[in-house]
Amino acid sequence: MEIVTPEPRHIPGLAQLWRLAFGDEEAIIQGFFATGFAPQRCRCLVSGSRVAAALYWFDCACRGRKLAYLYAVATHPDHRRQGLCHRLMADARRLLEAEGYSGILLMPAGASQRRLYAAMGYETCTKVAEFSCAAGVPLPLKEISPEEYGRLRRDFLPAGGVLQEGSALTWLHTFARFYTGEDFLLAAAAREDSLLGMELLGRQASAPGILAALGLKKGTFRAPGGKIPFAMYLPLDPTAQPPDYFGLALD
Repeated sequence: MEIVTPEPRHIPGLAQLWRLAFGDEEAIIQGFFATGFAPQRCRCLVSGSRVAAALYWFDCACRGRKLAYLYAVATHPDHRRQGLCHRLMADARRLLEAEGYSGILLMPAGASQRRLYAAMGYETCTKVAEFSCAAGVPLPLKEISPEEYGRLRRDFLPAGGVLQEGSALTWLHTFARFYTGEDFLLAAAAREDSLLGMELLGRQASAPGILAALGLKKGTFRAPGGKIPFAMYLPLDPTAQPPDYFGLALD
């Protein structure tokens, strides 16, 4: 079993591993491999033609330093408890350090994963606020492109925030939408009659008006500040400061 940068013949196996590990809708999986995937931002453990484990990353930046947002780390059910995740994570660390990244970010799915990554040297670096509300009085709202969201986001980001642009936003746009208003910026996905606000920057009190403008009854929003532990960080350059805000976990 060896760690490789994937070739076209590995993509069906990568997609199948994604299905088994995360259970996402087929449109999300196909959207990723059409818009977010790049072989040079993926490492996988293969046994013959079978993909036993994989991880991906998106490029991002903070304070002028290049960071990697590690995403979708997965091990095939038939190969779990064999140390493959640790092996793959160590490989990614060496590779990213050699390529000049200053640090690695990731978003644990739960407490057990947070403990796993802590054992690998990752520390919680950012926290967020999360709140729910009902629709209020509609506010003016404009849907925008991923490119415009990335451009406007630079002005809304708190100090020490992580820039996330390019292919990460392009893929996110396959299952979420971007909006702006007079004093806010939002990345969100509608689910039946409710909204998951993946990132609300700017005036948080705009949330009820956003829901009304979208014709939705209720929603949950994630915003800067608060006390909920969020992203974890591993420095690769000891002179680089950890980010103070990381908002767009691609969940």
